[in-house]
Amino acid sequence: MSVSTSYLPERRYVTLPARPEPLRLAVEETAIVVVDMQNAYASPKGYLDLAGFDISGAKAAITAIKETVEVAREAGVTVVYFQNGWDKDYVEAGGPGSPNWHKSNALKTMRKQPDLQGSLLAKGGWDYALVDELQPKPGDIVVPKPRYSGFFNSQFDSILRARGIRNLVFCGIATNVCVESTLRDGFHLEYFGVMLEDATHQAGPDYVQKASVFNIETFFGWVSTTADFRRAFAQTETSTSK
Repeated sequence: MSVSTSYLPERRYVTLPARPEPLRLAVEETAIVVVDMQNAYASPKGYLDLAGFDISGAKAAITAIKETVEVAREAGVTVVYFQNGWDKDYVEAGGPGSPNWHKSNALKTMRKQPDLQGSLLAKGGWDYALVDELQPKPGDIVVPKPRYSGFFNSQFDSILRARGIRNLVFCGIATNVCVESTLRDGFHLEYFGVMLEDATHQAGPDYVQKASVFNIETFFGWVSTTADFRRAFAQTETSTSK
């Protein structure tokens, strides 16, 4: 049985400057992945702020991400937003039998401050919502995720495969937690992962940002910038073969 490929769109290619080397990417096989740009991680009085992490770099990340997704939409690149969190009863977070129950700083913060119970990363709440500056547009995809990695217990992988997407360009918060975790898992599933360094912000001291950058460009993927992404995707070449 033969399958017609006449419906497949013509591929356009760009060369993205990156470390340790540039990447040639098919536009139609590329997605921008906006990781957890929720009030929880990027807004004052959100979970990360309440847990004692420095979120001062979130504002610059929001600006860079907004520019990136606008360029991506213009170029026809798929835009995916992650939202991290759980049901209002936190069943999806796991109980004491789950390491997530012990290590999630949101859950630990609520246990330490009972007045916050039910408010952090609960679906439908302010903390869970995406920040006002980065609201999805028609055609964007929103994927809920219950753990650090966007591939775990989500539809992310099947959504990508159904669209023929092989290249994932990451931005968001936190660099050293959910961004790196998802990029690592993608590497093991044969996705090409790129992180836009200036469109991310870490949870913790500056050195953990540097450590994630080192890990990604040395072992798991590539590192680029918002400006390089803009310049690359503003110019496309048409081709039918990679």
